[in-house]
Amino acid sequence: MGAKKILFIVGDFVEDYEVMVPFQMLLMVGHHCHAVCPDKTEGDFVATAIHDFEGHQTYSEKPGHRFRLNADFSKVDPNQYDGLVIPGGRAPEYLRLNAKVLEIVRHFATQNKPIAAICHGPQILAAAGVLKNKSCSSYPACCYEVTLGGGSYVEPSSGFDSAHVDGNLVTAPAWPAHPAWIAAFLKLLGTKIEL
Repeated sequence: MGAKKILFIVGDFVEDYEVMVPFQMLLMVGHHCHAVCPDKTEGDFVATAIHDFEGHQTYSEKPGHRFRLNADFSKVDPNQYDGLVIPGGRAPEYLRLNAKVLEIVRHFATQNKPIAAICHGPQILAAAGVLKNKSCSSYPACCYEVTLGGGSYVEPSSGFDSAHVDGNLVTAPAWPAHPAWIAAFLKLLGTKIEL
């Protein structure tokens, strides 16, 4: 199968690692990736945040890099994309309030196209109403949103480095799961990597 078109929906204070690393990984294997944000256009930046696990009751947050958008949110036609990535961080809490974001997510769900969501990304899935009868991993603080959204919350099986697949949906609790999460997403996309 040839190169796929992948849509990333991001916003300010998206988790730095959860947008930068997957975006680069998918480009590296030959896919075409577009990063968009409501109310911003191609060439604009979103601020990112670095969340880390340092022994506190929750993650810590530090300023991350600026991430440049390479497409216009207002021009997104989800029919033109083969897969969707929803990174975490604080961005999902306000992105889920955007009707077009939810419409895009529903398109991918109803068309059974691959969706990859990580960390707080499932907040958007819950708001879009696409978790009914689905099992989903997320950052543990989002477990109630997953269940209130009709899904079954899946606790990370081996710390924060595992991913969970249910049909067209691959989810993970946080950036330490990148290898498992992206590998599962590539499999859903039908991407073959030969060494």
